[in-house]
Amino acid sequence: MIHPQQITGLVLAGGRGSRMGGVDKGLQPFNGTPLALNALQRLRSQQGGLLGSLMVNANRNPADYEAMGVPVWPDTLPDFAGPLAGFMTGLAHCETPWLLTVPCDTPLFPLDLAERLAHTFQSEDNQIAIAAAMEEDGQLRPQPVFCLMRVELLDSLVKFTEAGGRKVQQWTARHRTAIVPFNRPADDAQAFFNANTLAELRVLEQAR
Repeated sequence: MIHPQQITGLVLAGGRGSRMGGVDKGLQPFNGTPLALNALQRLRSQQGGLLGSLMVNANRNPADYEAMGVPVWPDTLPDFAGPLAGFMTGLAHCETPWLLTVPCDTPLFPLDLAERLAHTFQSEDNQIAIAAAMEEDGQLRPQPVFCLMRVELLDSLVKFTEAGGRKVQQWTARHRTAIVPFNRPADDAQAFFNANTLAELRVLEQAR
């Protein structure tokens, strides 16, 4: 069983926000709370208490993120290299055996995310656990940025990115990975809906 203090939670807020007109996505309000702060609050509220430290990956407006009360780290790769850059930053600064990543733009992600991802490591010799959710077409698809991984994977990720790799699933495919379905009857159908535009963010607000 993974102990709560063995998991560090990382909020990914380092993107360009291109589809939001170039705004800093993590600072956009969701029901009056910046998206990144909302994600931190949901990580703090994880069921089972399965979470220790928290941090944010952000490349702009560091003072605004630091005001949220957790360490803030920019990408170690240049040019907004995507989620894997955030993964690598998180692994480099993680002081626990496990890192849990969540994007800032999915404000309703499950409060039992950490518990259910961690559960897969009880009986299997996995290195990574990834959430999967039902999409509108009825298919269960991985959500690779919702990822619980062993911190010793840093060397693997560094080598992958140095070779030009940028796709999360291409990297995770190199390791023993469990796909964890979030399709129970009580699961929120909008839990993994990510707001790529301000209009989509407003729609999510109105649904709550």
